Amino acid sequence: MTELSSQQGLLSLLLQPCDRSISRQIEHLDFLFLALDEARKCEPTPTAFCVGCVITTRWPTSSSAIVLSTGFSRELPGNTHAEANALTKARQLTAAQLQALFPVATPDKLTIDTIFANSNIYTTLEPCSIRTSGLEPCSNAIIAAKIPRCYIGVSEPDDFVQCNGAQELRDAGVEVTWVVDLENECLEVARLGHSKA
Repeated sequence: MTELSSQQGLLSLLLQPCDRSISRQIEHLDFLFLALDEARKCEPTPTAFCVGCVITTRWPTSSSAIVLSTGFSRELPGNTHAEANALTKARQLTAAQLQALFPVATPDKLTIDTIFANSNIYTTLEPCSIRTSGLEPCSNAIIAAKIPRCYIGVSEPDDFVQCNGAQELRDAGVEVTWVVDLENECLEVARLGHSKA
């Protein structure tokens, strides 16, 4: 073994835990970029934000995360929000669709509640804690679904209401992570259709 290849082997052994951490950080950024793509599908309006959401799952025997569902603001009828739409679409998956996503899972253990318990939710804007429309806030829907981790692109600005979604999630035991470096892009997309003051 040459000195260079020996050093490379040692270096690769030393960096393995770090590489996994970096790999996961890249994975989180990738899923937030996918959520941004969803947000760009929104019909812009001056009275609401354009938000995108992605729900991923890493089945206990799987080494990589898969996309369970996606959503964007106003995608489904009724002034709906991105997180609520992604949750609704995930709940509408049939047993056959779930089995296709998780072929190694036994059908009796393959419930949406079990899947949500092993999921992450990525959202470009902090999940709302209040809805002026009277619909259920997204923070409540995420808590009810028992999704353990939420990755957020940017805090919801006080353009319409004061949002405490991230704090409500934390108070309910959801691990909240702010994904850095995409705040400006997430906010720019969120405010599409808003007049510039």
